[in-house]
Amino acid sequence: MTHAEILTIGTELLLGEIVDTNTRMIAIALRKNGYDLFRTGTVGDNPERIAASVSDALERSEILITAGGLGPTVDDVSREGVALGLNLELEFREDLWEQIVERFKAFGREPTENNRRQATVPVGSIGIENPVGTAPGFIVELDGKAVIALPGVPAELEYLLQHEVLPYLRTRLETPAVIKSRTVRTAGIGESWLDERIQDLERMTNPTVGLAAHPGRVDIRITAKAATEYEADEMLWGVEATLQQRLGNGIYGTDDETLEFAAMAQIRKAGWRLASVESGTDGALERALSEFEEVFAGGEILPDRIAVDELDQALKRVQDELEAAAGLSLRVVTSEENVEIRARFHSPDGDWELDRSFGGAAPNAARFAISLALDAVRRGIENP
Repeated sequence: MTHAEILTIGTELLLGEIVDTNTRMIAIALRKNGYDLFRTGTVGDNPERIAASVSDALERSEILITAGGLGPTVDDVSREGVALGLNLELEFREDLWEQIVERFKAFGREPTENNRRQATVPVGSIGIENPVGTAPGFIVELDGKAVIALPGVPAELEYLLQHEVLPYLRTRLETPAVIKSRTVRTAGIGESWLDERIQDLERMTNPTVGLAAHPGRVDIRITAKAATEYEADEMLWGVEATLQQRLGNGIYGTDDETLEFAAMAQIRKAGWRLASVESGTDGALERALSEFEEVFAGGEILPDRIAVDELDQALKRVQDELEAAAGLSLRVVTSEENVEIRARFHSPDGDWELDRSFGGAAPNAARFAISLALDAVRRGIENP
């Protein structure tokens, strides 16, 4: 198995002055192409620290992709750091300089003397022409391993990753396994409850199964490695079938399916329109449903701490006014100790009510309440 690591370079990243989107971009590309990402890291603009990070990474992995530090200024020291980490000298490359000059001409400019730094790379490097910027990348091959240095500008990095780096990896290194993932989405069941029922699956090494909790929902991510896509898909399907058997209607969808979509799809399937009333939510429920104009008739925001019977009366009134067969009410009451949530779904087939206490972080209470309300719709239709 070919292992890869990512090293982003830049003191501004360490200080939190800019958000690192490059690691995510590279990680997704590696995963989709079957390379096992072993570790990621960030280091400042210091040649010695870059060198240490490079040599450490190559002790563990066959591929190291660096991002950043290839500009023309004195603090762009990735070239020096990589060379130092590999015990190589730097050399000026006329072919890279010609590419840089041509790029500047295309921009209607002339390169300055410090741009010559960008044509300086570790001895023996494979140059990576950059047709969307002025900083070439480079690849150093050593003992069957490769250090791939890319510019940190996201648009340039993305272009070089797709058009240069991935084709290089496919032709020069061991053919990777196929890595595929699937996310099974659940609602109305807690992370602890879920963990107790799938612990055996979570202990597997291939495919792997992991949990990610969100307010009112838990995602189950399945990742499989195999020689072919078909084999990987079969592994994913096998685990998903087991989850379906154990969790039943706790599962509302997979991958990009949202709880909002799942709930409103049930309303659409039943041939109804839905009206809503809410209290203590600042209109969050109506905002969540507003994109489903075909089946969402509209809603009303009521005063905070409204009595339950008044809420129920308001729901009936709004349903009648909007000629909506189905109705959803949500009441959120916040105290110093916790948040009390009541969600009630009313339809021609009957009522479904969920009452919960939420003791988590206050900013998550609204999202938890919305998840609870949508789950009431879904379960109310599935279990009339």
